[in-house]
Amino acid sequence: MERFFKLKERNTTVKTELIAGMTTFFSMVYILMVNANMFANPFGDGSNPLGVSYGAIYIATAISAVVGTVLAGILANLPLAQASGMGLNAFFVYTVCIGFGLSYANALVLILLEGVVFIFLTVTGLRKRIFDALPEAVRMAIPSGIGLFIALLGLQNAGIVVPNPSTCVDLASFNLLKQRWADIMPMVVTLATFLAIVIMSHKNIRGAVLIGIIGGMGLYYLLGLTVDGFYAQFSITFMSPFAAFKEFGAQSLFKVFTDGFDFSGFIAQHGQANLLLTIATTALAFCMVDMFDTLGTLYAACERANLLDEKGEPLNMNEGMLSDAIATSIGAICGTSTVTTFSEVNAGVAAGGRTGLTSVFCGAFFFLAMFLSPIAQLVPGCATAAALIYVGLLMMTSVRNIDWNDFRVSVPAFLTLTVMPFTYNISYGIAFGLISYIVISAFTGDLKKIEASSWVIALLFVAMLLLTH
Repeated sequence: MERFFKLKERNTTVKTELIAGMTTFFSMVYILMVNANMFANPFGDGSNPLGVSYGAIYIATAISAVVGTVLAGILANLPLAQASGMGLNAFFVYTVCIGFGLSYANALVLILLEGVVFIFLTVTGLRKRIFDALPEAVRMAIPSGIGLFIALLGLQNAGIVVPNPSTCVDLASFNLLKQRWADIMPMVVTLATFLAIVIMSHKNIRGAVLIGIIGGMGLYYLLGLTVDGFYAQFSITFMSPFAAFKEFGAQSLFKVFTDGFDFSGFIAQHGQANLLLTIATTALAFCMVDMFDTLGTLYAACERANLLDEKGEPLNMNEGMLSDAIATSIGAICGTSTVTTFSEVNAGVAAGGRTGLTSVFCGAFFFLAMFLSPIAQLVPGCATAAALIYVGLLMMTSVRNIDWNDFRVSVPAFLTLTVMPFTYNISYGIAFGLISYIVISAFTGDLKKIEASSWVIALLFVAMLLLTH
């Protein structure tokens, strides 16, 4: 392991990588339950318009996560983790299937097409050139933008930030005279866990994030003694992996090949021309979002882990992107939506993960989770939310390198790091940052500095925004 993963060279140990892998896993294991429920019960009323079961998608999500995460560790030797991406799965279910009217299997064809295209772009090196085409102002802002996005996810998962019809978001009430203690208690756990992680990190305690998650879980169940009926909601029953695998084999595995290329139902309702436009624009949306989500997360994680080369680019970048492309293709074959690199990997990086061994351990936990899903659900979201908020804090350091006095730099950077959390989408932040950079440069005499590839990417972003959003 020392020779393969270069542990000493990156100043880490097997124990540290194990803790980091476990931290990453606990931070993102929610995707197994969330993705399965979104496909099988998208409206929360028991209806099943996609015609695929919870068990089938649970296994499909887990398998694709294992493949993508382990590949990232072995091929790229980077502490990355992959699974069906949030946002992309909602686009798949609610927009492509329910909104556009494509069948579950039809939509999988678009995911497979996306994966094959990305494999080609990665093998030929074009995907790295696309990243290089991003202006430095945008690249510097990406880690901080993702940090704000991750912190927002953590605050929402904890219930601290809540929806508001007037202002979109609001602070949850901590008023004991108006709110039940059962609603306030998880938020208290999140804040206490976050502060504990910060204090332990200040004291240079290794594994502070994982210790914080475990401590937060303990505090959550301890405070549960003060909530009436708290423990009545828990019923631990091991699901039969054999039943879930049976559903997986019958309902989702290879559906992209057996049923996916039959678009007769869609054509009968919408016509041939509409099908071609739908496929082109939808595939473009999937490709752009996945590409820049992964590029942004990869850069942010490597920047935080000090895994950038002398040019400021992530180490083994092509290999990391290739693992993502292969995992997306495998995910389509298994029956799930686009597989992408999760921002939560930064929690593992914060716990000390520096090599692909972190990914291998994380992949092993995902494999076990196929059989032990109830245990994974015992880790409360309020505990992992604290880790996400802490990671968001750590990722804000890149803004210090931005020249805020130069509008040609500060405006694209500002739009990049603010649009990401405000739109709940990493790619949109990059899109607004790149487009604004080109417009400002064009009208301030810096037109010659803009590379041809930057123009191409900006036009693709414009097409995506005009035709698919």
